[in-house]
Amino acid sequence: MIDACDRCLRHSHLVAFRAGGPGRRADTRSFLAGFDLSAARAGLAVDAVCAHSESFPDPLRDLSQPPAVLYSTDIGVLSSLDEPVAVVIGSRRPSEYGRTVAYGLGRGLGMAGVPVVSGLALGIDAIAHGGCLDGGGRTVAVLASGVDVAYPRTNRRLYERIREHGTIVSEMPPGTRPQRWLFPARNRIMAALGCVTVVVEAAERSGTLITADCAADLGRDVAAVPGRVTSEVAAGTNGLLRSGAALVTGPQDVLDLMYGVGAREVPPTPAPALDASERRIVELVARGAGLDDLGREAGLAAAAVRSTLARLERRGVVRRAPSGGYVPAA
Repeated sequence: MIDACDRCLRHSHLVAFRAGGPGRRADTRSFLAGFDLSAARAGLAVDAVCAHSESFPDPLRDLSQPPAVLYSTDIGVLSSLDEPVAVVIGSRRPSEYGRTVAYGLGRGLGMAGVPVVSGLALGIDAIAHGGCLDGGGRTVAVLASGVDVAYPRTNRRLYERIREHGTIVSEMPPGTRPQRWLFPARNRIMAALGCVTVVVEAAERSGTLITADCAADLGRDVAAVPGRVTSEVAAGTNGLLRSGAALVTGPQDVLDLMYGVGAREVPPTPAPALDASERRIVELVARGAGLDDLGREAGLAAAAVRSTLARLERRGVVRRAPSGGYVPAA
């Protein structure tokens, strides 16, 4: 769907042009003089709607400066969302605790049918997206680049999963490369789309807090996951809690905040059936056993341990830790 007026389409391309750096600002007039609107419109291979379109997401109209044009890999996903949306964001370098909580939040909300919005960044964002997809939910990734630019590259596989089971959105035209200042600009879009913004982990000066501030300014609920008082990566979230943010320990807390206490619940997850060797591996992983210890203590050959871990990972029982080992899944 292309439902963006000429003025808004031209403006979005101008913003992208100026994003290239200070040297381009002096060339604004020459850019506008040479801009081929017909070619830009004909070259669009994604959806594009402006604020003059009925398909433009209503929550974005609450922004003082809404996107001139919202580009999307599937704008129909946004228009078809019949449930309030939760934003789950946090540090790019989370602790193992933060990773576990973020995955559990995304998965639980996905299972409950609540769409999850995040920014596809490394760390908490990507984990929340993945958890929501694993829970059978729909997720929305808001990018600081064009929707056809998978950034960061390491999240390419996740990007493709979101395109298939959700949507990618951006105010930047396709082909736009990410620039530093575009990240805080895109944060306001995430804040506006959600009825609640949940911060899992964030340092005291984290850019994640920009999204929380935007959400508060828009009158949206802001929530945070408590962290260790000695952890730098939790200083920002603990600060939000001191300032009055709602405390969240899991997806049920988010549902209670969105719908009222007890009005909606996370569906129970049936425990997977495990054979004797799988149960033993899970027990050892839960005790913190390393890869070298699993085979010896479980009485299995190295190849059997690897295949068992792979099987358990596919079934969502364990997952890889940043250290290279395995930990129980949330």
